[in-house]
Amino acid sequence: MGAETIFALASGGTPSGVAVVRVSGPGTRFGLETLIDSVPEPRRASLRSIHTVTGDPIDRGLVLFFPGPASFTGEDVAELHLHGGRAVVAATLDALGGLPGFRAAEAGEFTRRAFDSGRLDLSQVEGLADLVAAETEAQRRQALRQAGGGLRAVCEGWRERLVRARALLEAELDFPDEDDVPGSVADSAWADVGALSAEIGALLDDGHRGERLRDGIEVVVLGRPNAGKSSLINALARRDVAIVSEEPGTTRDLIEVRLDLGGYPVTVVDTAGLREAGGGVEREGMRRATARAEGADLVLLLEDVTAAPAAIVLPAASPVIRVGTKIDLIDSAEERSRISAGYDLVVAPTTGDGLDALMTALTNFAGDALAVGESSLVTRARQRSALVGCRAALEDALDDIGKPLELRAEDLRRATDALGRVTGRVDVEDLLDVIFGEFCIGK
Repeated sequence: MGAETIFALASGGTPSGVAVVRVSGPGTRFGLETLIDSVPEPRRASLRSIHTVTGDPIDRGLVLFFPGPASFTGEDVAELHLHGGRAVVAATLDALGGLPGFRAAEAGEFTRRAFDSGRLDLSQVEGLADLVAAETEAQRRQALRQAGGGLRAVCEGWRERLVRARALLEAELDFPDEDDVPGSVADSAWADVGALSAEIGALLDDGHRGERLRDGIEVVVLGRPNAGKSSLINALARRDVAIVSEEPGTTRDLIEVRLDLGGYPVTVVDTAGLREAGGGVEREGMRRATARAEGADLVLLLEDVTAAPAAIVLPAASPVIRVGTKIDLIDSAEERSRISAGYDLVVAPTTGDGLDALMTALTNFAGDALAVGESSLVTRARQRSALVGCRAALEDALDDIGKPLELRAEDLRRATDALGRVTGRVDVEDLLDVIFGEFCIGK
């Protein structure tokens, strides 16, 4: 636990209707006695006057006190709910900073103290970070499940079973001649170890959907110059994010738009038009477009239905939806029908024709790619790597039954350590600064 008392603005930037200043640490009671003259009744909002050390009034607001260890950080915690003016918040922070043993909190430091006190494990910390960053409903649900201890509960159950299996092995190793420790005592452990390995394998066999939901899927828009890529991006974003011009080569860099489609996060990327001519900067734009498409979840290949068709080399790994654009420029209904048959979809970004069908197609694709069931608890590559290491160690212990029991017991120890890394029980010090650095000041 921290020897210093930390404080920070825990709500959004000022000005705002209400600003919340959070305090945590051993000096919290002293701070309340100094700035509001007393410590309020725990967990009850009290209307108090907040003043400086010299008694100059700052504001009048609600004050809450949460005595440790039953608080977010496990320490004494206070919250000052103030009017959200810049001057009010600045004066309050200045007053707290002038108290002995008080200092401004660093990014993620409140959550770090919650981890250090055992109030949260590492998977819950990561879930909390994801909850703060969640942009869509599906991301929110997944992050809330993680922050609520979904993965922790599963891992702790597995850990208890591993510890029991190791205890049975150690009993046979240490007391082979004791009557109450029969020689076959370890046999009862191996069946559960095998079942445990299968359960971990089932959790990992989810197509990386948890990680993909955190990051969202990426849709790259490719096409020749003036195929309507930027117009489509603007229509999807419902604002002008890309320059639209008849001049070829207008778009030279990648332009990203974040969308929420059916609760799933989707990034649509506008790219430079693909053609053989062009200067050095435009060629670099085309190179980036091709490279981005190679790693995309989906490619939208746009073709101007009023222009002569042109071949474009597409990435082999990414699924492609062929979209005919500028269909509104075709007057004949019969000709429109004939042209439409040659594409997966046809759109007219400037008029909105076909955009609903395109959005539906993107939403369905995102849903199929990212739909997360209750078993998809692995949301980060770090968690997956630790579980893969755990299962590999379990399989090492199970595969070679002729190996000395001491070595098989060592395999189970390695499995336990790897499992502990998921929740932060062992060997995660090098990761902590990175993980807690994801948080904003005041969290």
